[in-house]
Amino acid sequence: MAEPFHIAAPAKTNLHLRVLGKRQDGFHEIETRMVRLSLADELTLRWIKKDRIEFSCSDSSLPLGEENLVTKAVRALEAHSGKRFSLAIDLRKNIPSGAGLGGGSSDAAAVLRAVNTMADLKIGDDQLAGIGATVGSDVPFFVYDRTCDCRGRGEIVQPIDDSPARLPVVLIKPGFQIASAWAYQHLEGSREIPEFTYLPQICLWGEMVNHLERPVFEKFTILGEMKNWLLERSMVHAALLSGSGSTMLVVLKTGESGHLLENEVADRYGKNTWTFVGHTL
Repeated sequence: MAEPFHIAAPAKTNLHLRVLGKRQDGFHEIETRMVRLSLADELTLRWIKKDRIEFSCSDSSLPLGEENLVTKAVRALEAHSGKRFSLAIDLRKNIPSGAGLGGGSSDAAAVLRAVNTMADLKIGDDQLAGIGATVGSDVPFFVYDRTCDCRGRGEIVQPIDDSPARLPVVLIKPGFQIASAWAYQHLEGSREIPEFTYLPQICLWGEMVNHLERPVFEKFTILGEMKNWLLERSMVHAALLSGSGSTMLVVLKTGESGHLLENEVADRYGKNTWTFVGHTL
């Protein structure tokens, strides 16, 4: 029996996310710069003799059937290649769901890359990204496995060479999720709350801004308050909603202060608030 194939599926964040308007297909036109994070899910794949996909996951709340993006990724490769893949896939979830960190899309892209290698399909990145776009808007970014500028609904991906140096970050997620579809659906008609900060933050790698902060902060005011509080911390270089939330991305001035901020977050927002201290890739 072949050895199991192990692959990491990194989380992502958006250094900027601008929503340019609604498209005729119902999606929103965006432009964004996405970077990978040191936080990652872990997948193990192996061939099996049974003609099916056996999918297991450490997070019992996630669906294991055809609706999961992992299974959809295998089906998309089958449709492209005309082959049938019998696989056991085990997913260890470290990236929280509904957090704006792209966990499901990254898992799907990792499976595309893994099966491409395991089955010796020899599909190039550009073509594999096109297959990924049929699975989900963020999947193509993860296929390229590097910093990218993304346009369209996120599926038009341009890998970039002048990516920022590794940035020390802290991720903070309160105990609730936000569906991406909800954030985009409520963008039109949402308003800025005067007490909160929405202006671009000027950084060496460009402006950090997220247009989805408007609907998200309007409903989930704790996140707007959290951003204000974070920007008052001396160790914080920038703070921004990650994607559609509910995670706040914090860029630190130095990596050494990460656990200090983590302790301050626990004191203010409770020890059950999820945090991660790491860096961009």
